[in-house]
Amino acid sequence: MIEISVVSPVYRSATLVKPFVSKVVMALQQLNIDYEIILVDDGSPDDSWNAVLGECEQNSRVRGISLSRNFGQHYAISAGLDVASGKWIVVMDSDLQDMPEEILPLYQRALEGYDIVLCRRKQRTDGWIKRFFSALFYRFLSFITGKKIDASIANFGIYSHKVINVIVQMRESIRYFPMMVLWVGFKSSSIEVLHGERGQGKSNYNFRRLLRLGLDVVLSYSDKPLEIVAATGCLISLATAIAGVVQLYRYFNHAITVQGYTSLLLSIWFLCGLIIATLGIVGLYVGKTFQGIKNRPLYIARKTINLPDDKS
Repeated sequence: MIEISVVSPVYRSATLVKPFVSKVVMALQQLNIDYEIILVDDGSPDDSWNAVLGECEQNSRVRGISLSRNFGQHYAISAGLDVASGKWIVVMDSDLQDMPEEILPLYQRALEGYDIVLCRRKQRTDGWIKRFFSALFYRFLSFITGKKIDASIANFGIYSHKVINVIVQMRESIRYFPMMVLWVGFKSSSIEVLHGERGQGKSNYNFRRLLRLGLDVVLSYSDKPLEIVAATGCLISLATAIAGVVQLYRYFNHAITVQGYTSLLLSIWFLCGLIIATLGIVGLYVGKTFQGIKNRPLYIARKTINLPDDKS
């Protein structure tokens, strides 16, 4: 039986696939166990798939999945998890920032009785702009979801097969692997790891993609925006009632001497804006619900290689 499956999405990493696989193999050989490495090409526009094919041809333990287009990192991870058969599954990026040398301490900690062991990065090597927006993103997620999310922890970790089995059963259309891991529970721990230098290019997560990802996660895992809007509406209604009583008192005491429309117009504009924003938020939830009930596949595999019973 396969002891460890390593699942890694590949995107714009043609020159990194070979050193990545080489380092993972070196790390796993130290454990003297049976293993598999599952590389998922997420519709990469460069030569990544050919690089994956080359590794698969040299090592039958390397499996390859090519998606029909770019579905996104967390969908590529799902594609790998769906075929992973190891007793333990390691999820990591292929850009060498997640260092394969850390697989050994992860596995050792897992054998102490943990179902999930996450990697907590000591010091990120990303630029300060990405670190700033990333910290802001995770702080926002922690507030909006009501769960404490550590910005130093991403996808890199080792997970028991029973944990992954539960996650695989979660077929909702919006995927965010760390939140899914957080939701399933189980006994977990973490270790501190070094964060390697990116082997090639820049991160594919710019501000726009982080914002879109954050919106998707909020709409999928939290109804707090609706609670905030409802609370705001109640506060405005309360404030309006108090203001109405005050104005009525002033009217009967002849304290209102100038008739004006400024406050009336401002109130109308403010309330119209609030109503439109409320409808927009509700519309976003309805849109995501509509997207989910279509029941489309999470991803489409164009080609596979070295998978059990592989016929493609």
